[in-house]
Amino acid sequence: MNVLFYGTPEFSLPTLDALLRHHRVVAVVTQPDRPAHRGQRLTAPPVKERALEAGLPVLQPPRLRDPGWSERLRELGADVAVVVAFGQILPRAVLDAAKRGSINVHASLLPRYRGAAPIAWAIMRGETETGITTIQMDEGMDTGPMLLRVPTAIGAGETTGELSERLASLGADVLIDTLTRLDTLTPIPQRHEEATLAPRLKKTDGGLDWARPARELVNVVRGCNPWPGAATSTDAGKLSVWRATAVTIGQLGLPGTLVPHGGELAIATRDGGFLPLEVQPENKRRMSWADYLRGTRLGAGAKFS
Repeated sequence: MNVLFYGTPEFSLPTLDALLRHHRVVAVVTQPDRPAHRGQRLTAPPVKERALEAGLPVLQPPRLRDPGWSERLRELGADVAVVVAFGQILPRAVLDAAKRGSINVHASLLPRYRGAAPIAWAIMRGETETGITTIQMDEGMDTGPMLLRVPTAIGAGETTGELSERLASLGADVLIDTLTRLDTLTPIPQRHEEATLAPRLKKTDGGLDWARPARELVNVVRGCNPWPGAATSTDAGKLSVWRATAVTIGQLGLPGTLVPHGGELAIATRDGGFLPLEVQPENKRRMSWADYLRGTRLGAGAKFS
């Protein structure tokens, strides 16, 4: 099958690789190169780099709604378009540029977690299951009828980064299965009344509010790893928390204060204790919680905010 592929980040790569093995990719559409990293050097998206390695034509439209793009895409003669974390809403003329329309690979069990960050929000809201849904795209945001829906469990300590790797691989398999069965699959309309949203993360989403339950705060840490990172602060400065666990403490303390937990110190929350495992002071390397406490000399009663 002749496939037109839309994708941008690393999450898209396993599906592109699978399409290169099983089908003919006529072109790749990805986001424009953008400044990134220290020095703000112009950087190509991961999908562009992989496409160029494979000798594929690469298109980088700033806006697909701009005149002329739909006709240019139609001229490629694709049988179907596949969209994986592309980063733009596709207008109707672009969706219809391939003969059999456009299929999206979405990293949630739709209609739950529509939007740009379904993996992070599923973790932060304490879900124990997520999955991959392939949909026949319409002009809405992840609203089209479903083709295949494949669940997978979320590990108890799994982070967004770790789960993203698994779902990227699963998404590639589900997409190839979808294309293989395309003639026999019956699109199933979503139950829009059951939809929830998963908007793009902001830096403030990683703030740790000690008035919340400990388990919810651990989920924030998991969901914001690797970006934007969960964070708190003390008199010693800002502290990022990369790994943590919820613990039971003998006596509840004022939320945000250090309290004894066995031979360690935990941070009191609304309902128990929050024990950081891996932390990172501002402008320093990552380290264990024990090493951080030794370096700062913080003791019981010290306040985090």
